[in-house]
Order: sequence, then structure tokens, then C-alpha cells
Amino acid sequence: MNLHGKNFIGNELTTGTGQALRPVSPLNSEPLEPGFAQAGLADVDAAMERAAAAFAIYRQTSPEQRAEFLEKIAEEIMVVGDDLINRAHAETGLPLARLTSERGRTVNQLKLFAEVAREGSWVDARIDPALPDRQPIPRPDLRRMLVPIGPVVVFGSSNFPLAFSVAGGDTASALATGNPVVVKAHRGHPGTSELVASAIVRAADTCGMPAGVFSMLHGEGAKMGVALVKHPHARAVGFTGSRSGGRALFDAAAARPEPIPVFAEMSSLNPVFVLPGALRERGAQIAEGLKASFTLGVGQFCTKPGLVFGLSGESLVQFQQTLARLVETSPPATMLHAGICESYHTGLKQSKAVEGVSLLAQTQQDADPKQTHGEPVVLRTDVKNFLKQPRLAEEVFGPFTLVVAGQSLDELEEVARRLEGQLTATLHANAEDLKDAGRLVAILREKAGRLIVNGFPTGVEVSHAMQHGGPFPATTDARFTSVGTAALLRFVRPVCYQSFPEALLPEELRNQNSRGIWRMVNGQLSKADVPAAK
Repeated sequence: MNLHGKNFIGNELTTGTGQALRPVSPLNSEPLEPGFAQAGLADVDAAMERAAAAFAIYRQTSPEQRAEFLEKIAEEIMVVGDDLINRAHAETGLPLARLTSERGRTVNQLKLFAEVAREGSWVDARIDPALPDRQPIPRPDLRRMLVPIGPVVVFGSSNFPLAFSVAGGDTASALATGNPVVVKAHRGHPGTSELVASAIVRAADTCGMPAGVFSMLHGEGAKMGVALVKHPHARAVGFTGSRSGGRALFDAAAARPEPIPVFAEMSSLNPVFVLPGALRERGAQIAEGLKASFTLGVGQFCTKPGLVFGLSGESLVQFQQTLARLVETSPPATMLHAGICESYHTGLKQSKAVEGVSLLAQTQQDADPKQTHGEPVVLRTDVKNFLKQPRLAEEVFGPFTLVVAGQSLDELEEVARRLEGQLTATLHANAEDLKDAGRLVAILREKAGRLIVNGFPTGVEVSHAMQHGGPFPATTDARFTSVGTAALLRFVRPVCYQSFPEALLPEELRNQNSRGIWRMVNGQLSKADVPAAK
């Protein structure tokens, strides 16, 4: 593993400001080699200039060329081999098996987006042929499709160093639709980021892509991130991280002379509502599933269930007792880096100090002071107190959840109305529960992007139907997803061609459907050719 610690500006390497960022392993608190050169504002400008120049070429590439590029990236990532997994383990503390699985997800989603790019129907072509004889007003020939938006700035995520980072879903979405990408590498895993960036650059070179189609810069602090977002060549932003970080980028983008969209995934508590019948029939099973879900990945999933609601009574008491036993024997585990670990313990301390909150359970095993250990903890309160204490509705990122007892279904509906926007909301219910759950489901539909019955929210399928987004503060735009093939809709915009001669139309909008894509012609989906005007 020969890491150079430099920035990628297209296919060139730079040393930036000369100041080094040195990662520290959460496994033993020891620094890792090498140091990584932090980019300066001149590097930001150079990367964005390269991206703008590349856009003029890359947006004209064929679906087949973009598909082959994405597939080559996937291939090159696999070529890196165990070096990638081992470096990611050293930088994040994530288990080798988890990282191997995440690499598979990263490679597979690149291949999935390649399939979407190759097939081509994502352009949503719509054709309304001219009606010159229509009365009282003739209709002109109208043809509409989606086109790439321009250079996209992507911020690497800490908790998924592969699947939501340099070659993750944001990058795959942007490249699949014809947009160059400039990545701000996450400071927590710069070596992992370099290895993946090198794979992308090799793929771009092999596939003959313009040099500025991809760049990656190292750095810490908000200064460089804001500079990327405010650069006049930036056309969209993809971000996964904290609420404060996402909001800062969103505000910076909105304050530009020419505002641009920021698709930020930020904060979510992912409430779980356990209804009486389910609690009575399988409370122990639900407790086991909950414990596994909120401690998965040391609670560092954006879909971690951080709130659990149930009705007071003997069944809830037994549920809590079972959950407590499970948590007490659940060991501490290594969190991604010291900053996240510190934030977890600060948030935990603040939640414990809230009036009306008590400790239900915490691990009985000691944490290792040499590691960034997070200890599983469950607190409890009631609905009335939860509604009085705003602190309890703030995310605590780590292996923590809060059990909240209500007195009636009406009370659970009221607390659901008062929740902020969420990525997910979950119901555990039997057939009898579901007969009375209609109002609660309707409320939760307005609060979350994904509704789950008798499951748990951790684990997000990368597919065509997945929705990973929700009302603020879960994301900055609930109309879009950051997971699944619909994610590419973030980085495109519609253009309508009116009364254009056939020769000047994009291939997707011409009468002959040479690409064989699905098109909406006069309001009907079709793959047929459009008859030429007489």
C-alpha cells in the first residue's frame, strides 16, 4: 500500500498548502502514515475549473460510454484488493467483514447505475407532437427530457467510508447522468479515500474520459467546504453528515448570487411505535431486534432507531426488562473517530441530565480507554415529559435509544404529530393493531420517507424503489433519495425543445427511437417510433 497523501485535481497530484492532515486510528489512538496535504483555495479553484471544462465534453458522452466508465471504476476498486479493506479498518475501526460487505455494496451500486445509464430511460423523454389544426389554438411540437446539471460537489461521509464516500451513491448518481464530480474527502479516512480516488482516476484514463471528470481534495474545517459550494462552477451538492454541517452548506448555497441545490442527509431519530398486540405477542422478539438494530455499527447508522414508543402496562414492563438484559451484556465497541465518540458521550450526558429521564440499562462491560469506545445505553421517560423536553428529540449518534411510554393510542398519535422530519418510521403491530392504526400511519407518512411494518430501519436496499430521504431535518429536500436509482434525479434538470428540426434534437427525442427507451408520447408510455409530421 503506497499512499502519497496528495490531492487529485483531475489526473494531476498536488501538495496543496503544505500543511498535513494526519489521521489517528480509533483502534489504538496511534497516528497513521502518511500525512495528507490539505488543499488550499487555489486547489479548489483549479479543481472546479477542470470540472467545468470536463462538463462540456462529458455531458456529450453516450450512455454506453458512461456505463463502461462506472463499470471500470467498480473493477478498479476490486483490483485494490485487501489493501482497501485493511486501510479502512485502521482508519475507522469498522470490522473487516463489515467493510468487505460495504465494498460489495459500493461496487454493486456502481454496476446498477451503469445499467440505468446504459438503458437510458432515466431521461424521462416526453413528446407531444404538433397539432397544427387544433382549434382554437394550434399546439406546437414539444419535446422534453432531463439533462445533466453540471459539476457536482460531493462530501464524503464518515460512517460509510466506501458506500457513501468517494465512489459512493452521490458520485455514481452524478457520473451516470453526465456530471463531473469534485469530492471533499472525509478527514477521518483519507487513506481509504486516496485508494478509491486512484481507482476512479485509473478508470477515467482507461475509458478516455476528460481529465477533470473527477477530482478529490483533502482538508478539514468548514472553510474549504464552503469555498467548494460557493464556487461559481458548482451546480449541486451531495452531503451526508451532521445537521449543523449540512445546514451550513445549505445556507452557503442559498446565499450565492446564483443559488444551487444542496441534497443533504442530516439528522433522524427513526421512531419505532410498538403497538399493544405486537408487544403482548412478541415483545421479547421485538426487544432482541431493537437491541441488534440500535447497536449495529455502534449505532452509527443514519437509520438507527433512536426512539421507541409503546403503551404503559405489563407488556411494556416485560419488554423493557428483556431489552435491559440484552443491553447489559452488549459490549462497548469502537466508534469511527475521537470526534464522534466525544459527541456521543456529550449527547448521552445531556440526555441523562434531562428531568424525568431515567436509566433503563447500560453495558456492564468496561470500555477500553485506548479505543474510541461507545457503550450501549437505553434511557426511558414518558410521552408527556418527552413533549416538554426538546433535548430528547435531538439525535444522539451512537449506540443509544430512548424508550417512551404513552397512556393511549391518541397520545402516541399526538407525539407522532410533534416529531420533526425523519428518514424512517416503524410500526410493530399485529392484525388487530393495524385495524386501529390508520390515523397513526397517515401522520407518519407526513413525517418520514420510508415506512416499515414489523421490521427495523437499519439496512437500506440499493434498488429502484428505495427511498432514503425525508422532511427536514432528515434531508434538505424530501422529494429526493440518496439511495437507489431514483437518486440520479438530484443532478439533472428538464429542458423542453419547442418546434425544433429533427436534426437538432437530442437522439432521445427524435421520431425514430433509436435507443429503444421508454418515452411518453401524447401521454402514453411507448417504445415505438413517432410518425413524422405530414
